[in-house]
Amino acid sequence: MLSHHTLGCSPYYFRYGAAPRFGGGGGGSRGGPPQGKFGNPGERLRKKHWNMDELPKFEKNFYQEHPDVTRRPPQEVENYLRSKDVTVKGRDCPKPMMKFHEANFPNYVMDVIAKQGWAEPTPIQAQGWPLALSGKDMVGIAQTGSGKTLAYLLPAIVHIQHQPFLEHGDGPICLVLAPTRELAQQVQQVAAEYGRASRLKSVCVYGGAPKGPQIRDLERGVEICIATPGRLIDFLEAGKTNLRRCTYLVLDEADRMLDMGFEPQIRKIVDQIRPDRQTLMWSATWPKEVRQLAEDFLKQYVQINVGALQLSANHNILQIVDVCNDGEKDDKTLHLVIHLLLRLLEEIMSEKENKTIIFTETKRRCDELTRRMRRDGWPAMGIHGDKSQQERDWVLNEFKYGKAPILIATDVASRGLDVEDVKFVINYDYPNSSEDYIHRIGRTARSQKTGTAYTFFTPNNMKQASDLIAVLREANQAINPKLLQMAEARGGNSYDISIL
Repeated sequence: MLSHHTLGCSPYYFRYGAAPRFGGGGGGSRGGPPQGKFGNPGERLRKKHWNMDELPKFEKNFYQEHPDVTRRPPQEVENYLRSKDVTVKGRDCPKPMMKFHEANFPNYVMDVIAKQGWAEPTPIQAQGWPLALSGKDMVGIAQTGSGKTLAYLLPAIVHIQHQPFLEHGDGPICLVLAPTRELAQQVQQVAAEYGRASRLKSVCVYGGAPKGPQIRDLERGVEICIATPGRLIDFLEAGKTNLRRCTYLVLDEADRMLDMGFEPQIRKIVDQIRPDRQTLMWSATWPKEVRQLAEDFLKQYVQINVGALQLSANHNILQIVDVCNDGEKDDKTLHLVIHLLLRLLEEIMSEKENKTIIFTETKRRCDELTRRMRRDGWPAMGIHGDKSQQERDWVLNEFKYGKAPILIATDVASRGLDVEDVKFVINYDYPNSSEDYIHRIGRTARSQKTGTAYTFFTPNNMKQASDLIAVLREANQAINPKLLQMAEARGGNSYDISIL
């Protein structure tokens, strides 16, 4: 069992018995997508002016409320939503469905669900499915690992099955925009699994891989396209696909796409899609930039929140913050933090379940730490935006199947990395924002499991102290007194290094 004696830390770091962003577009580096050959990506795309009278009509409301849902008394519905911390904002939102059979999905979809052995829908699925099946625009705010991918993909399958068959030259009916190639690939795996049973074809379109195979798949005709904005813009400009048939649009991890600078590309892409489409937007946070996107793209939408709207972490994660004097992270103090990290890992690796992700801020630090740990005999592998797609896929596979239980990564892996049994997350460097902190630690405690997040916090991170304390308080975590002192010092004119 891990104890606070491992690092010589105080008991404040632990709370025993408590309830318990991979590079996208075409680049892979932090700070937004690269510029295209012709200046700004998408500048050759012209905004379409739609004549609604000439557009073929299409259906998007396929929801028939199950008798069990109809008979459910309002008080029971209210108790369910309250117990799952679900709030709904908007008009005419259908009741949630608490059991899988109440969704009335086709038998071939239900067969795949049955094989998973799940007990009941997650909260975002329970309320999201009837909303999406009703053809309404919606915003879903939920933590990563909440089941949102199926919340939009299964209604997408139903939507597609009610549309005319694709003809030669038609683009996709369902478009999912995702911020990173890894998230796009993850969504495509789910789409392939459920689409196989319904004979729907899907393609994953992302930068950093050869264009030829992706173009061939698009030209053969696919009902579902999962894409990062940069590569999709390339194909739209080159005439390799079109969005004339797109009637079901999903913006996945909208906050992350905005963080990465993809808003201009998203707007260019949405301009190519008919305005009477159904649009579903998903986000882990709800800043004003995401709210503005929702106002611009969605019509009379219903918003579902699972959990608090303020910055909040998964309550199934035990959060431990080690305040250490790292100063400028010169050689001397860097060795100290590495020493603490290695002592921590010795104890982690003695655990039965020990799959661990260590986050660093830079690619250079990621490579340095990986080399150091492998030299010392640790089964570690590194991953960041400068690695080739082939190498990244191989490293992820080794990590996923436990052959290399330690993954060292930049924020390239803080979102879209869906490995169910990650037990520990270590923030070797604290990220640039508390939103990124929440997404990093969200790699553990997936699907109602529990996990532990360790964070090394230094004076260089002082401006983040108040935000981190707010996250810890919201999750009912014990707060290191040194962190509180640091936040108080931040409010003053000077900082006394002696508190460390």
